[in-house]
Amino acid sequence: MSKGIYVATVEPNSGKSVIVLGLMRMLLGKTAKVGYFRPIIEDTENGEMDNHINTVLSYFEIDINYKNTYAYTRSELLELYNKGKSGDVIDHVIKKFKYQEERFDFVLVEGTDFSHENSSLELDINIIISKNLGLPVILVSQGDGIPLHDIVDNVQLAHDAFKEEVDVLSIMTNKVNPDEVSTLKALIKNRIQTTADVTVIPKISSLASPTIKEIVKKLKGTVLFGEDMINNQSENFSVGAMQLRNYLLHLKENALVITPGDRADIILGALQANISKNYPKVSGIILTGGLIPEDTILKLIEGLSSVVPIISVKKGTFQVTNTIGKIKSRIYAENIEKIETSIATFEKHVDTDKLANDLVTFESGIFTPRMFQYNLLQRALKDKKHIVLPEGYDERILRASARLVDANVVELTLIGEEDKIAEIVEKQDIPLDLKKVNIVSPQKSAHFQDYVNTFYELRKHKNVNLDMARDAMSDVSYFATMMIYKGHADGMVSGAVHTTAHTLRPALQFIKTKPGCNIVSSVFFMCLEDRVSIFGDCAINPNPNAEQLAEIAVSSAQTAQNFGVEPKVALLSYSSGSSGKGEEVDKVRKATELAKAAAPDMKIEGPIQYDAAVDMRIGKSKLPESDVAGQASVLIFPDLNTGNNTYKAVQRETGALAIGPMLQGLNKPVNDLSRGCTADDIYSTVIITAIQAQEI
Repeated sequence: MSKGIYVATVEPNSGKSVIVLGLMRMLLGKTAKVGYFRPIIEDTENGEMDNHINTVLSYFEIDINYKNTYAYTRSELLELYNKGKSGDVIDHVIKKFKYQEERFDFVLVEGTDFSHENSSLELDINIIISKNLGLPVILVSQGDGIPLHDIVDNVQLAHDAFKEEVDVLSIMTNKVNPDEVSTLKALIKNRIQTTADVTVIPKISSLASPTIKEIVKKLKGTVLFGEDMINNQSENFSVGAMQLRNYLLHLKENALVITPGDRADIILGALQANISKNYPKVSGIILTGGLIPEDTILKLIEGLSSVVPIISVKKGTFQVTNTIGKIKSRIYAENIEKIETSIATFEKHVDTDKLANDLVTFESGIFTPRMFQYNLLQRALKDKKHIVLPEGYDERILRASARLVDANVVELTLIGEEDKIAEIVEKQDIPLDLKKVNIVSPQKSAHFQDYVNTFYELRKHKNVNLDMARDAMSDVSYFATMMIYKGHADGMVSGAVHTTAHTLRPALQFIKTKPGCNIVSSVFFMCLEDRVSIFGDCAINPNPNAEQLAEIAVSSAQTAQNFGVEPKVALLSYSSGSSGKGEEVDKVRKATELAKAAAPDMKIEGPIQYDAAVDMRIGKSKLPESDVAGQASVLIFPDLNTGNNTYKAVQRETGALAIGPMLQGLNKPVNDLSRGCTADDIYSTVIITAIQAQEI
């Protein structure tokens, strides 16, 4: 079941508020705790509360701190995008959403308003956010005064853009001419071949009419009388410039009277018409030109038992009339009538039972790299571990350390001389506070002699003497590994400068492998556009035999499960099923049998080709009965040559983020970096190492 829904509009003035209010009422009828989140809000004046948020929180009495209901204002978003920090935006949006997801049974997410010119950027932002939150989308468009074929074109373009990246659960077109509702619905269904529900909502005149409050705000007017009726809706307006006897003929229901402030006859006549059974109701009176009626007239009005709002504005009649005609009505917290009309409209025209059922049964297959990285960070934060980085002089190590310190996700020890590290930090302008990390020089450490003695005792059967032990412990990799062995650190990340052999040798000598594990192997977390796959072994074992390949497959499946990826294991070869012959495919076939025997409850398939493993159409054509074909999440390569080249090809050609390699099979976590790694790679690997340490 989805824990949220994303409401996205495709154009300005779509009437999205009607959908949001109706959805909130529907959701609160199905579950007790519903949250509300707006990733991006409009900039407000003087720190005012966002109108959408205020309306929803107030009417439905939702207990959320305002600061937790949004991530960025529009200006903050644009500033970060202009600085090339779009990734940081998504990370923060995910964090804010997850905060609510943990506290509520369901979260209603409302997208941006399309109130500015750059609609293409806005569309992209809504797609990216909904995708990275893993939420199905309700698309909202509007048809007010738009030809039917243009409405259909707009809906199709938006649907196709979203459908490429996310699941579109429902298409709702709002503000449609009541006579064209059925026709438009048929046209959209005929044009867009989709499983999404299609809803067309007619234009409701009372929702389109601005209130006196909105008019006052737009005109910057002063309320002279009738503030208690400020939420009156003005369904039409007319200028009182003719004589009263003629003007009365032009009054319509809930009309707004616009007249210069010195026209006492029009003012008093409009007030009298409002209480007369023979004339329509008046919603309010706008006095133009900054003119205020004389005291005698004001006194007369004060004595009336009920007075509609009378507003004084400085601008002239012509300018005021034009401004009022352009006002787009909004729904706000105090206008209960509009809120209830919106909810009633939604419930009348939307199949709420079907929509609720679609939400209950919806399961997203999207798992983006940003989602995966966020989950990793949150897991690491729950139980902070101590990670040692032996290559303390490398600039990339120090930049990654700065990020890790800022995130407060692990305790860090850097191996090296403190003054030399400080010199590099200052010279390279690295924002690392050295007071927040431990810095250890092996031979100056209070533990050095103990480490020497321990290593001697562990390796004396291999003819290691104390001098040899002292030399070994002077090496940063050996010293850091001994820190883990002695419990002075929980894990190690190295390899930015040193070879894989140099990183792994001390771990194999005295950390050793877990019980039941005969080899150390590796995996990469391949963060593709819409999913995370596990690739193994792409870094350690050149040519594993069938038994070793089976162990790599089982270890990799367990790793996937530990990191929140459902393991569907594909042992790869140059043929699928029983069709291929040859020594290499026979090795994979035997490894598959051994893996299935070792882990009978896991979904394992092999031999299988890469395309059949990841492409549903090809997978089902080649292995129609397989639970793995077309949807493999763990891909096991037959040898290092194939695995290493494939992961690099996928990484370079698709832009996938490759996190790793992460080593499997050791008693305590030691992870090896590529010498071409970036600071981002190191950051991610340290977090993975910390999570591994939590499992021990």
